[in-house]
Amino acid sequence: MYGEERGRPRFGTNWQKVIIVEFLFGKVRDFLTTTMPRSYHRQCSTSRYSNHYRHRRRRRSPSKHYYDDKYGSHRYRSRSRDRRREYYYDGYHEYDYCRNSPPRGVVYYDEDYYIPREREELSCNYSRSSDYRRSRRHRKHRRHHSQSKSSGRSRREERSAREEGRSRREEGKSRGVIDDEDGHLVYHPGDILQARYEVVGTLGEGTFGKVIDCKDLHSGSNHVALKVIKNIDKYKEAAKLEINVLTKLLHRDPDGKSLCVRMLDWFDYHGHMCLAFEVLGLSVFDFLKDNNYLPYPMDHVRHISYQLCYAVKFMHDMKLTHTDLKPENILFVSSEYEIRYNPSKKRDEKTVRCSDIRLIDFGSATFDHEHHSTIVSTRHYRALEVLLELGWDQACDVWSIGAIMFELYTGFTLFQTHDNREHLAMMEVILGPMPSSMIRKTRKQKYFYHSGVDWDRNSSSGRYVRENCKPLRHYMRSSRSTEELHLLFDLIELMLEYDPAKRITLQEVLDHPYFDDLAGHHRLHSPLRKSHSLSR
Repeated sequence: MYGEERGRPRFGTNWQKVIIVEFLFGKVRDFLTTTMPRSYHRQCSTSRYSNHYRHRRRRRSPSKHYYDDKYGSHRYRSRSRDRRREYYYDGYHEYDYCRNSPPRGVVYYDEDYYIPREREELSCNYSRSSDYRRSRRHRKHRRHHSQSKSSGRSRREERSAREEGRSRREEGKSRGVIDDEDGHLVYHPGDILQARYEVVGTLGEGTFGKVIDCKDLHSGSNHVALKVIKNIDKYKEAAKLEINVLTKLLHRDPDGKSLCVRMLDWFDYHGHMCLAFEVLGLSVFDFLKDNNYLPYPMDHVRHISYQLCYAVKFMHDMKLTHTDLKPENILFVSSEYEIRYNPSKKRDEKTVRCSDIRLIDFGSATFDHEHHSTIVSTRHYRALEVLLELGWDQACDVWSIGAIMFELYTGFTLFQTHDNREHLAMMEVILGPMPSSMIRKTRKQKYFYHSGVDWDRNSSSGRYVRENCKPLRHYMRSSRSTEELHLLFDLIELMLEYDPAKRITLQEVLDHPYFDDLAGHHRLHSPLRKSHSLSR
């Protein structure tokens, strides 16, 4: 009324103010586009860049628990990262599944600790974590988006993956080579690859690709195991790293006396890295699983352990660390077996006829001079210094072999867990208290209290540890408490020494009295000194 009485038009409704402000701001913005930095242009490249819409752009910061649970792991806090090896270690996650949960495609949890777990796939799974980090680096230039980032990003990734697979298939059709939507090479029996390898069938499949049984046409009827990598960049880069290691191993040991698998050939087949190997038998784990997880005979435990130590020592002499030792990566040369009836247990048992082995999977092998990723090894065979992120060297392989030897003897995994705190609690129960010096050095102080592991013994996890874990020596079968059994557990204790500086070396392992009863034709090394003395 006051404006009308003075003879002036009324001006002041909110929607009129918004329209006028938006109009004036658009004029000013047109002028600023020729004078302001490009980062400002990106922020102002939408009509919603105004105070009126500012509340829609604001986001609440994620809670501390969100970052701790999702992005607070070792991989996101590491200050030293190697892009070449990032592809391989993208698959290492700290899964926090319930022990009684059903399978989720990666790891299966058993209700009973003494029933071994179903193992992981032939290769690790790759996460979206790198995509997430890349999006965060550029998020400040895209503040004008008001829609949900997580849902929008997932939809864009799915769409881009479909488009990539479609373009790859269309490209393959034009050149006569077809890839499926997952990047696998599409092949059929009788196909000829690289004018040399005739496809016979499929031997196995993993997240990295497939292993094909092929006939080598250049050498008559000899068969090879052809590892065909997916036509995806991160898998191809990991394969190139493995080829580099295998080439150096072959140059050092052309006759294959080191017991490391020999690479016969490699080539790039229309974007698929292909590696040709000698055909081998089942893995030590697969044979154990097929035999209902019955432990190996003591003679086989001794021979397999000796060969494994010998092969890894050859790598250590080259200043090379395997970092992923586990029963899945130990293959029998031939997995032929005979069935014997055990009258005491009233059951048939399989016994492998020849316990000769070969060591495989060098995709994560690391030379001493190369970048060392923060976390290595499969969870169940991971050394304490790796868990505490104190740095690692060749001694982490020794720890893994000690855990493998225990599994060969008992038939089940020593540290059956997928949680850091539970893992440390198991170590404390089985191996005793940890060195205070290592506890003081680690950044993982949240796991410790008063120089010990901080774990709730009354929780479900705590009850699981108390009920299923006991001191290492208590796992010896009472009916076979012989001298050789004491020697075996003495050696395992030396290999599972907490302090890597005090841990036994593989040369000392080969000279240990446990291997004195090894058959003469199985012995591969010359002892440097008399056997290692007993400990504890």
